[in-house]
Amino acid sequence: MKILQLCNKAPYPANDGSSIAISTLAEGLADNGVELHLLPINTKKHFKPEENIATEFKQKTNYQSVYRNADTSISGAFLNLFSSQSYFVSRFFFKEYETQLINKLKNNTFDIIQIEGVFMATYIPTIKQYSKAKIVLRSHNVEHQIWERHLTNEKNGIKKTYLSLQNSRLKSFEINAFNQVDAIVTITNEDKKTIASLCPNKPIHTCLTGINLNSYKQVIEPTHPNTLFHFASMDWIPNIEAVDWLLKEVWNDVLKHQPNSKLVLAGRGMPDRFKKLASTNIIIIDDVKDSAEFYKTYDVMLVPLWSGSGLRIKLVEGLAYGKAIITTSIGAEGIPYSSEKDLLIADSGEDFTNAIINLLTNNEKKQSLQSAARKLAEQTFDYKSIAERLISFYEGIK
Repeated sequence: MKILQLCNKAPYPANDGSSIAISTLAEGLADNGVELHLLPINTKKHFKPEENIATEFKQKTNYQSVYRNADTSISGAFLNLFSSQSYFVSRFFFKEYETQLINKLKNNTFDIIQIEGVFMATYIPTIKQYSKAKIVLRSHNVEHQIWERHLTNEKNGIKKTYLSLQNSRLKSFEINAFNQVDAIVTITNEDKKTIASLCPNKPIHTCLTGINLNSYKQVIEPTHPNTLFHFASMDWIPNIEAVDWLLKEVWNDVLKHQPNSKLVLAGRGMPDRFKKLASTNIIIIDDVKDSAEFYKTYDVMLVPLWSGSGLRIKLVEGLAYGKAIITTSIGAEGIPYSSEKDLLIADSGEDFTNAIINLLTNNEKKQSLQSAARKLAEQTFDYKSIAERLISFYEGIK
């Protein structure tokens, strides 16, 4: 089987959730004998020099990227008002990438063209013009659903009006994309149900984001036990909302009961207002150089998400490292967990606070969660098995 994988960010080295989702599946497909061609946009925001990409990864994925500054801008956002397209999508379409895509399609005969995320669906007309391959949209999230959840919390009237317009356009584009492709791959069953309700006759397959467990050594005793940490890309709105909620609804109550508690806030793109919170009890790390070392150092993982969809890849990593995890029902979407056994679910400030205090004072409970987390990762998230099942789905597309 020959597959072309298109994505709107360079996935290697994999240092955030979507990069892990793209690169791990790419390796899984290649390791199952697929001839894979990976064509990403190497954006200014997430720029990754090609010389830093491992030779083995380049070779097994026929890697080739195209640079683009796809950052949002005030002028771009304003000019988009005079367009019918969503600004969320239009900024990823540009001639240089289309030219490279056309060259790929002219020089190769693919069985499957896998679009990573709805933003790359802007190239569907080009694909159909130059290829007879089956087109599959791998929906990392239901994007308009993320923005709908976010907009319920937006207080700025002008911003809310503008984003509502953009999300209305995004929703129309997204549903149209679902109906244009030959099949859809989701990362969670929750997203599968949502998309199936929008296009009920479309072939849909749930493909969890796998990981190579050999790369994740279980942490038995962290360097700094009884520390709490939130580790995520801090340029993504749901993660910013999560930290705001944690600080407002939970953290002060934790300190009342456990005044020596330490909270680590870590992740790329850390807003300045969070950096200013650095103190005896709050540690800010805005650029984690080594994820494995980070997970080895800190103890209890907090994932207090209230918006977003899809699978939280950092949470999967936490399971693989054997971390005790406290999250919300939304944060745990897509994880086939047993509450209280594999992780703790807390959907209110009081419950989240109590869960934290429980793990800070009950080492036996914490160790039980750690052991169960690793077992769940081993049973569920092996990258090669997940890719093998996806190939079988592709072989059945008519």
